[in-house]
Amino acid sequence: MEHGGSTLLRDGVFLLGFALAFVLLFRRLGLGATLGFLVAGALVGPHMLGLVGDAQQKLGIAELGITLLLFVVGLELNPTRLWRLKQDIFGLGLLQVVACGVAITAILAGIAHFSVAAALAIGMPLALSSTAQVLPMLQSAGRLRTPFGERAFSILLFQDLSIIPMITIIAAMSRNPADAGGPSGWTMALYTVLAIAGLIAAGRFVLRPLFRGIGNLGEREMFVFAALFTVIASSALMQALGLSPALGAFVAGVMLADSPYRHELEADVEPFRSILLGLFFVAVGMMLDLGAIYERPLFVVTMALALVATKAAIIFAIGLAFRMPWRPALALGLLLSQGGEFGFVLLAQAQNGLLIAPEAASIFGAIITLSMATTPFLMMAARRFREAPVDSAERDGPVADGSNAIIVGYGRFGQTVGQMMLASDVPVTLIDTDIEMIDIAREFGAKVYYGDGTRLELLRQAGAAEAELILFCIDGDQITRDILDGVHKAFPDARIFVRAYDRRALVQLKTGPAEFVVREVMESAIKMARLALKGLGVAEGEIERAEDMYRARDKERLRIQVEAGDIRAARATVAAEQPWGTDR
Repeated sequence: MEHGGSTLLRDGVFLLGFALAFVLLFRRLGLGATLGFLVAGALVGPHMLGLVGDAQQKLGIAELGITLLLFVVGLELNPTRLWRLKQDIFGLGLLQVVACGVAITAILAGIAHFSVAAALAIGMPLALSSTAQVLPMLQSAGRLRTPFGERAFSILLFQDLSIIPMITIIAAMSRNPADAGGPSGWTMALYTVLAIAGLIAAGRFVLRPLFRGIGNLGEREMFVFAALFTVIASSALMQALGLSPALGAFVAGVMLADSPYRHELEADVEPFRSILLGLFFVAVGMMLDLGAIYERPLFVVTMALALVATKAAIIFAIGLAFRMPWRPALALGLLLSQGGEFGFVLLAQAQNGLLIAPEAASIFGAIITLSMATTPFLMMAARRFREAPVDSAERDGPVADGSNAIIVGYGRFGQTVGQMMLASDVPVTLIDTDIEMIDIAREFGAKVYYGDGTRLELLRQAGAAEAELILFCIDGDQITRDILDGVHKAFPDARIFVRAYDRRALVQLKTGPAEFVVREVMESAIKMARLALKGLGVAEGEIERAEDMYRARDKERLRIQVEAGDIRAARATVAAEQPWGTDR
């Protein structure tokens, strides 16, 4: 026991140490964290330094990171939004999987001279992309909820769903007598429907009451335990039925997406997801068979390039068929051109079914890994294609024009702020990245500069060093404490004002350098409450008393929450009995 514990600690030191060093290095070089994890894993793995062994076991543990990722994604997609995406999921996703699978199978059978069964057993896994790599890239870029991000997600979700029929096809082609007694495709399909229906029922009648009870107790530790239990239990149910564990976690997330506990669940699961997802890529790097690459380097590199080029071209063509502009269609093709983590699972099953030799499984595992390593470079190259070039004559970058204030974000919130300041004869510089909005604003006589106002160099170009105010009016949770700290350090004389998405963001940003952090819906909600009370015939004095009482309680509660750093603090100050996660 002692020996096992010391080995685990030693492996942890090497895995985390190498991962930390290479991720920091690759991020500094602008190559992304994924490539850093892969390189770190390859170095510590058995094929190079040999510092850490048993990559397969560590991959099995780290795959929990994928299930947590799908759970978090599910939390972002309530059933209504998921239904809205059905055409992209079952149209765009189905076409991508079938077209890429057929094309790669044809290449393997026609050019590499594999048998039809072997080519199909390899071609299907290679048609899948890396959910674990692509979704974090979209999340970090703030593009997951954009039309582009939703189409990428729809394809990835259908790929996860397609694992079930792929497993069935490989089992049907199996030459291993031990697989003959396995479940039929119809049985697995029935299991899938019943499992999803069971998870939906559990989410509505078990999970929500469970989290409501824990929320009323105010026990943070129990909330974390319950969140992890939800993910692991739903994944274990799917795995026990021979289905995709990640699919179970995703369904559980969708069932809780419109609950008042969504933000808290996401915050609790996020640290585990990030760590385990990083370890997953380290384990993938450890499994990179350098010996197989060394024996047939030309074949491995050529096939990796052929895989990326084939998938990128097919997805690009499908995107055009679905009436996407060519730039985002090309970016989508490059984004999803790599092999995926579930490819390792399907290759292992094909090997167990005696459809491919162990050497072929190692070679194509290396091809998947190399294709994943190309993604950061492809995305760097694709940035220029993602959006139409900005006409500098009409959409200039910002210039220092002596304005007293810089407003970053000129949507529905920023427009009100800017127009009030202009009505008071305060010169402002307006910055936004929405090209359509910039053009519309120009039609109304407003000059909005194009650019990402969270970048220090762009703020400096806009004259932030001389400005008295910097107002961040961007929608969502795009403004973080790190961004504010960087802005304050670069422009210490400018007073910073921030639009906060909700109370949670307010608590996180309140202790930062911003002079004022404003909840975006608070005043409009109070206004509606006043109108509602007036509509009920409540006297004006009573309405004023209710507003004053609410503001005083809210201010005191916020003070306690900021000091404690906990959104659940000071629950006793809530005026009415309600779930603690519902206020904004």
